[in-house]
Amino acid sequence: MKCFMFSLFAMTLLASSTTFGAKGIGIALEAELANHIEPPMIVVEDKKASNGKFIWAEGPPNKGGGGEGWAEYIIDIPEKGKYALWGRVIATDGNSNSFWVIWPPADPPGDPQAKALLWTRWITSQAAGWHWDRVNHWLNGGTFDREWEFKEAGEVTLRIAVRDDATKLDAIFVTSNIKAALEGASGVRLPTKKDRNTQEAGLAVSPKDKIATTWG
Repeated sequence: MKCFMFSLFAMTLLASSTTFGAKGIGIALEAELANHIEPPMIVVEDKKASNGKFIWAEGPPNKGGGGEGWAEYIIDIPEKGKYALWGRVIATDGNSNSFWVIWPPADPPGDPQAKALLWTRWITSQAAGWHWDRVNHWLNGGTFDREWEFKEAGEVTLRIAVRDDATKLDAIFVTSNIKAALEGASGVRLPTKKDRNTQEAGLAVSPKDKIATTWG
């Protein structure tokens, strides 16, 4: 009975982190609640950020640099198919406005900077305040919205790595609504308290070694 009740509680938490609706599947995550944060990327407090915190590689603006540190998120994809990512960011200038983003198995694993995987560069839109920006390809011919296709449901690991110092990341939104190029049409939202509880419990993003559950 105890095992059943725990599993029921866990499934309730799992469901709370994902929305299903007219705008597709949506999973909202706090950037600072990553499964792993590798220095020099760190967590910093900001009253205007979701949950009062964000992540970045500390450094002076407009200086570039970076290339070390990352945050990883183990995410259970509820259905196979194509997905897009949005990030809530601050980027104040043209040298403090990019990350590397890899999402295996759709992307090859490893260090995208060392491997010069140029299609994994995400150049964010610039603004002094927090705003949502869709993760894109920054290629020599311009920027293009990215999408990832997963052949089956289940666990995948998203890595957002430092490319420029001083680029700030507050929250992440995973969506199956890949056709929405504008924030208002995408269904993007900030994480709720239930989302944070789920993420902190490690159930929505890392069910391994906790309970035997799957999205499928």
